[in-house]
Amino acid sequence: MSKTSKLSYFFIASIFFIVFDIYFSNIILENLQSLPQNPILDLVFVQNTGAAFSLLQNSKEFLIGFSIFALLAIIFYIIKNIKRISTLTLFFCSMLIAGIVCNSYERVIFGFVRDFFKLNFVNFPVFNISDIFINISVFAIVVIIIKNEIINRRLNNRKKN
Repeated sequence: MSKTSKLSYFFIASIFFIVFDIYFSNIILENLQSLPQNPILDLVFVQNTGAAFSLLQNSKEFLIGFSIFALLAIIFYIIKNIKRISTLTLFFCSMLIAGIVCNSYERVIFGFVRDFFKLNFVNFPVFNISDIFINISVFAIVVIIIKNEIINRRLNNRKKN
């Protein structure tokens, strides 16, 4: 895949995830009372003024600044290294970008992040679609990095022998 194709894929995927997140978050929140509850998952509305697990409560400006820094760092890294980044990695980077953008958008527009998924089978903080995107993408990127490191070490060991 060419450099231009990879960048196009990255930006289109990012836009798709952003639209998906905002659209479905709004639908869920507009229909919160009419959606069925179950033993696994409840839908409740929580205003989260912090970050993950409600850390840094009432630190809106810091969290927005940190998000902008993270977005710029990720985008700069991708543009600089686009030739050697796989399409799969770009997919998860797009998901990560969308999660950061959507949580930041809510912090700017509402002054808080709208969380609504509550797991009933475990004591866990209420979360939203952006949080799911961030967690899945970070986990996947870490797995990809570890896998690539293992492959590179094996190749280097073969070259030495």
